[in-house]
Order: sequence, then C-alpha cells, then structure tokens
Amino acid sequence: MLIKKYRASPKFQKRAPRTQSDYQRVFDWLRPIEDTQLEWFTRGRVAKIRDEAEQQHKFRFANYVRSVLSVIFSWGMEYEYVKENPVEHVSLAERPKNLPDANRPWTDAEREAVLAALPPHMLLPFTLMTFYGLDPQDALGLPRTAISEAGIDTRRNKTGQPIYLPLFAPVREAMAAAPVHSAITLCANSKGQPWTYNGFSTNWDKLKKKLETAGVIQPGLTLKGLRHTVGTILAEMGRDNATIALVLGHATEAMAKHYSRRADRSKQAQSVAVDFEAEVNKRKTKVVKL
Repeated sequence: MLIKKYRASPKFQKRAPRTQSDYQRVFDWLRPIEDTQLEWFTRGRVAKIRDEAEQQHKFRFANYVRSVLSVIFSWGMEYEYVKENPVEHVSLAERPKNLPDANRPWTDAEREAVLAALPPHMLLPFTLMTFYGLDPQDALGLPRTAISEAGIDTRRNKTGQPIYLPLFAPVREAMAAAPVHSAITLCANSKGQPWTYNGFSTNWDKLKKKLETAGVIQPGLTLKGLRHTVGTILAEMGRDNATIALVLGHATEAMAKHYSRRADRSKQAQSVAVDFEAEVNKRKTKVVKL
C-alpha cells in the first residue's frame, strides 16, 4: 500500500525517469514481502533486509534499498500512514576495503588520449561531459536550444538544478567539427539520430578496450568519472563546495564534496568558468593517435 501510494504521489512523479526506474528496481526486489504489515518493519528487520540485499546484489544495491526504504517511510510519516521511520539509525553496508573507487577521476593524460582517439560523432558529447561535467544522459539528450553564443543554459535531469556556463572554446570547436545532422538534440550518432545511452555506452566500451590494450589508458575509466574529474579539477583550483555544486548542478554541497574528495585543497584561484577552461588547457599533454 505504501509503495503504491508513493508511486502515485506528486513527489514520485516529479522524479527523473532514470530515478523512477531505479526506485522501481528496488520495489520489484521487495515484492516478496509486499503484503507485510507496516508495523512489522522495525530497525532490526530493516537491517536484515539490508543484509539480504547485500548478500544477493552486493553493498551498493544494499545501500540503495536502505535509501529507498527511508524515502518511502519518511513520505509515509508526512501523510500519517506510519508513525516513525524504522530506517533511522540503520547504518550503511560497508564498502569492501579492496574495492576500486567507482567512477574515479580521469588523469590529464587519459582525458587527452581519449579525446584524441574519438570518432567525429562521439567527440561533441564527450566534450560536453569533459568541460561541463554533465551526466552522460544529460549530455546526450541536450537539446540544440540549450546552447547559444552566451553559453549553456540547461537543468540537470536528476536534480532539476539549473546549469549556466559560458561556451568554452573546446565546445565551440567540437560543435563545428560535429557531422551535420537534423536531430533535435545537439549530439547525434553516426546515423544522424539522437543518441541512446546504451548505444553510446556500447561505442565507448569498444574504444575503451582498444585504448586499454594499447596501454594508453588505465582500466577503470567511466563516463560518470568525467563529473568527478571536473569536480576534482575545480577543487584543486581552490573552489569551495558551494561553487562546485553550482557548476555540476548538485542539489547539496555534500554531493559536491563527494565528487571532489580527491582534490588538493591547498591550491587557490579566483574565478570559476574562465579559470577552469584555462586550467584544462594548461594540462594538455602530447599523445600519440592510434
């Protein structure tokens, strides 16, 4: 009942389609206990649900199940379907110590090597991710109208936060070099159609394996890692978490801190957008095209 009412609520309907899909995956996993009385859910039982999720699908899914349960019980408290949120004080599943960082920042050499190896129809979306820190799906779905001479004017799909940034020279160059197409999106695939996330990911995986085999990049590069890269570079330039959140379209400074956690905080700078472009240009390295 609680899940069904939450899914029908305005709050859930305002979630981004990807978020709704991710929530639904948790709802589907919880289906075997869908007829359980709400009073049954105590802190200890929620902890056991978290543990079961970790055993079946590892720690990240376990923590997402915990988060979704917390969201629906908090919503239930607001509408007086429940008196308390049993997820409070239930800790996160611990991350394995030997697990590599997810979506690690790219090194300067890796970024330049990939940009040099990209085919024309992949260059523009990668440039948008590299210089604006856009989510892959936001970059691929960016409408033509979001770009003007003044810069980029859009919103992050996941949070709804606005993103206003100047039009960097590398983005202008990538737009000029992009194959002509009639798609409503700024970026298009080799057939002139809007990219799908799966289609772009497939092409990216093929290129990544080729570059890894050649020893040009190290394993572990992800498209989302480019957001971490932007956050890290801005933090190394001395930008605070509020500024990084503004650039990346985060709803909270806590997420900005997460994305820039590797940064060297000793470096300082004065401006944001212009200095960031200059900083990236200074970091360019010579690479050998394959």
